[in-house]
Amino acid sequence: MTSVPSPAPTPIPSRTQYVLEAIKHRILTGQLSPGQSLVESELATQFGVSKTPVREALKTLAGTGLVVMSQYKGVTVRMVDAAMAREVYDVRLLLEPEALRRSVRRGASLDVASEALARSDSAADAAERSLANRAFHRALYLPCGNPLLTRMLDEVRDQAALVSAVAWSETPSWEREAAEHREILRLALAGDDDAAALALHTHIASFVARAFPEEDDQA
Repeated sequence: MTSVPSPAPTPIPSRTQYVLEAIKHRILTGQLSPGQSLVESELATQFGVSKTPVREALKTLAGTGLVVMSQYKGVTVRMVDAAMAREVYDVRLLLEPEALRRSVRRGASLDVASEALARSDSAADAAERSLANRAFHRALYLPCGNPLLTRMLDEVRDQAALVSAVAWSETPSWEREAAEHREILRLALAGDDDAAALALHTHIASFVARAFPEEDDQA
């Protein structure tokens, strides 16, 4: 039997995409805080659009896990707690080091990662540094050669950034993480795939352990 190809996803209208990216940027840079209400009419006025693209953008953001839709509370920015953080970072720990290992084994260019690291080092504020951090990590796994693996990591990328934004607002740890980034990149550029993957695994695990320690560890 001949298989029927799945239809291509419907493109998001430009106004919806504009609103979507604007709201996402505000969430991931801390301009919109976890638990904050997102009112359609207010957002529509701010962005100079009707409520329809705002509504569609919020639905998409709910699908990616950045906002929560409730019959009683309306739409709010997703709250971050230890359980949510560990759930998201567990996925990263399972997938991201392996993706980097494959990128290194393929001899993929990591110029984009180097550029993102430089942007992070020279960032003027936390928002710019956060965006550079996201770009650095994606540049490590993007050339892994497995589009499905890349998409799976992309699906948790925004939630991971939300976790990071909340953690950094409580305990800034940019310098430590920047040093870890430099070491990961050094190993990757040297072609040591296993060492680079291990360094990345340690980097991800140590961050979530510091930011959201187990209750038993706090005793």
